Amino acid sequence: MPDLSAGISPVTIFVYAAILLVALRSVRIASEWTRGVVLRLGRFHAIKGPGLYFVIPFIDNVVVNIDLRIQTNSITAEQALTKDTVAVGVDAIVFWQVADPKSAAIRIQNYAQAIERVAQTSLREMIGATELSRLLSDRRTADEQLRQTIGGKTKDWGIAVISVEIKDVSIPPELQDAMSRQAQAEREKMARVTLASAEEAIAEQVVAASLLYAAHPVALQLRQMNLLYEMNKDRGATILVPTEMASSLGVSAVSAISLQKT
Repeated sequence: MPDLSAGISPVTIFVYAAILLVALRSVRIASEWTRGVVLRLGRFHAIKGPGLYFVIPFIDNVVVNIDLRIQTNSITAEQALTKDTVAVGVDAIVFWQVADPKSAAIRIQNYAQAIERVAQTSLREMIGATELSRLLSDRRTADEQLRQTIGGKTKDWGIAVISVEIKDVSIPPELQDAMSRQAQAEREKMARVTLASAEEAIAEQVVAASLLYAAHPVALQLRQMNLLYEMNKDRGATILVPTEMASSLGVSAVSAISLQKT
């Protein structure tokens, strides 16, 4: 059997090894959510991925792999003054995503760190331009304002801000106590207004009833007799002091009611 290794020169082995090395360095694989930014001779060449792609060794350089998944950053502003000079603490979450891998790789060095700092300063700017009552009662507007502000600053970097959600707004304890007392006073005020409205409605109905009874005296007598019956049906007797009501009913009517009870 002939010896094949004796016929292969060292140069050939070196060439084969170099070709194999070049082939291995040429093959790249990017995940579904990853894009590779390729520079050719120092200049931007292409965005590669996902899946299998090839580059030219020593000429092409994959400078960074960009993650296209949605990212989150927690931001906090402590002792920030609102428009009406109240010190508050605000916690929020920023949801963002790389929309343009080329800009994210070329125009800024560390886009993740940059968006965190921009979000932090934008949160304080929003707090300073908003009154405390609005910040507490209308968080959706504050969320949208933050999203637009942060998104406007990061748009040139290829970063899209999807949403901003304020988690918590903390205020000083003494202010919480004052706001609690104010809310209680408002509830008491509304209760008194409601009671007064009910009294007014009852008075209007009494006036309407009095006018009706004045026009129909017989109806008033029947109403009085019904009241006497209701008073006596669960009790032994009722003594009537001489009044207009007793005289209008007459002795016979009162006797009839008393006899019916006995």
